[in-house]
This record gives sequence, structure tokens and C-alpha cells, in this order.
Amino acid sequence: MIPQALNKIISRFVAAGAAFVVTSATAQNYPARPIRMIVPFAPGGGGDIVGRLLAQKMSEGLGKPLVIDNRGGAGGTIGTELAVKALADGYTVLLGNVGPLALSPSLYPQLTYDAVRDLAPVSMVASFPNVLVANISLPARSIQELVALIKSRRGKMNFGSAGTGTSTHLAAELFKAVARLDIVHVPYKGGAAALTDVIAGQVAYYFGSLPSSLPLARAGKVQALAVTSLRRSSAAPEIPTIAESGYPGFETAAWYGVLVPIGTPRDIVMRLNRATIAALGAAEVKERLVQEGSEPMGSSPAQFGAYIKSEIEKWSKVVREANIKGD
Repeated sequence: MIPQALNKIISRFVAAGAAFVVTSATAQNYPARPIRMIVPFAPGGGGDIVGRLLAQKMSEGLGKPLVIDNRGGAGGTIGTELAVKALADGYTVLLGNVGPLALSPSLYPQLTYDAVRDLAPVSMVASFPNVLVANISLPARSIQELVALIKSRRGKMNFGSAGTGTSTHLAAELFKAVARLDIVHVPYKGGAAALTDVIAGQVAYYFGSLPSSLPLARAGKVQALAVTSLRRSSAAPEIPTIAESGYPGFETAAWYGVLVPIGTPRDIVMRLNRATIAALGAAEVKERLVQEGSEPMGSSPAQFGAYIKSEIEKWSKVVREANIKGD
């Protein structure tokens, strides 16, 4: 007779072996149906543009469509939480963003998810600076003139963001802090809505993404005063940086990457990683991203995971020192 303790050990090994067989078989047949890509932002913004561009090319490589599921709100945390709660089977992927992954942990201590503990990184996708776009009729044609105008109208002007806790919000709050501005924050449910109100003059300016903001600036609907990178963007070399406009060292960047719920089989993670890298290497994808001021940044899962951790540490320091509070 097999001792009870030994019987339990044998049962565990049998169960583990069965799970391994099922997982391996699942990974070999993956994908067998369409994959949902959660974009935690409203349609029309920078994240939506990047997500749709990536999903289209990844669909070709995987042989199954990646269907965009826009779940905006709460600075990207609603869509991110939805991805965390999804089955870890490879059929839900998240287009992660600096906001809900690296900024929100410091802004909202009561978050229901942990970006490091609850999500498995697949690959970095792209990084690009924000651009400060202002209402076209605003009597300011440079950062220096904008700062002077805001200070002359102390507390009477406002700026928009894509939502509290987004990169567009924190970039603006950091600018507000370093320039010592008294100005009101107006959060929107997505970048498209914020841009619409900049055009209409409801808010003075917005730190938008280059993909969504640059075409409007070139069409004369808004004025682009500065980018948030240390160096000028190759997509818009005519736009100065905030760093060169009187605030040396000022730098923020929006980044995106692909993640899946923790527990997703390693083989599936690597299949998605290869598909992401291949999509970013496609000439049309690379050209489109570069044209919009983005730097394609494919990576290994480990590299992306380390980057997320470093960004959380960096932004927690910024939030603490600037005394930024989530609404």
C-alpha cells in the first residue's frame, strides 16, 4: 500500500504533467481564434492609433485577427484592470501605456492591480514625446510667451488632459510645477475630446501625443509650441523642446507595450513577442511610427519588464517631489 503522503506527491506530479501537456498542446495550436487587444483609451487618440497599426500587422503574422476593444476611462486603469482579470490563455492582450502602468501606481495607492505582479510583459512597442498644443487664437507663440500669459491671468486659465493619471496629465503637471504656474486642470475621457476642446478654445492647451496632435497642428487647427523630449523630434524638427525653451532637463515620454495576464503560457508569450517584433520590423509600420515622431522599440519580455519597473520608480519620485495628487 502506498503511504498517503507519497500518494499525494505522486498525484501532484501527475497533475502537473497533465497541465504541461495541455499547455503545450494549447500553445502549439495558438492562435485558434481571434485575439482581443484591449486599448485602455478612447478611439481617436494616440494609443488608439498605435494599437490599430500594430494589431493590423500582428494579425497578418499570427494568421488570426486582433480585434481592438477600446476601454477608456480613469486614465487607462479601467481597461488595464479588465485585462488583468481576463483569462490567461493568450486571447486577451493589452496595449499597455506609461499612464496606467507606471504613473497610476503612485497617483492611486488603492489600485486593484499591480502592473508587475498581475501582468506578463510581451514586448515594448514604441515611445514618443508629448507635444504641447495650444488654441490657435491664444496670444502666445512660444513657451516663454505662454508662461508669461498664464502668470498674467493667475488662476483664470486651464489646460486639458486625456484623463487624470495619464501621461498627458503628468506631463502638464510637471510643466506646471517647474514653471510655477497657477492654472486649472480639466480632465477628459480621452485625448480626442481634449484636442477638440483645445480647437474650440474651451481649454488653453494640452500635452497631446504626436500621432494625434501633429496633423492638427500642420492643418492650422492648433499651434504646437514645444515637445517634451530632450531633443527635437525627427518628425517635427521645427518644433522646439521645453528643455531648450528655458527649462533645461525637462523630459517626458509616452510609451506603449504589449502585455498579457500573468499566468499566460510562456510559449504563447513568446509567440506574441515574435509577432510583435515582426510587426514593428515591417517597413510600413516602422515608417508610419517614425513619421509620427515615435521610436519603434521592440524588446524581449525581460527587457520590457525591467523597463516598467524603472519607470515606476522614476515617476513615483516625480509624483512625490511635485506633490501631484490623483483626483
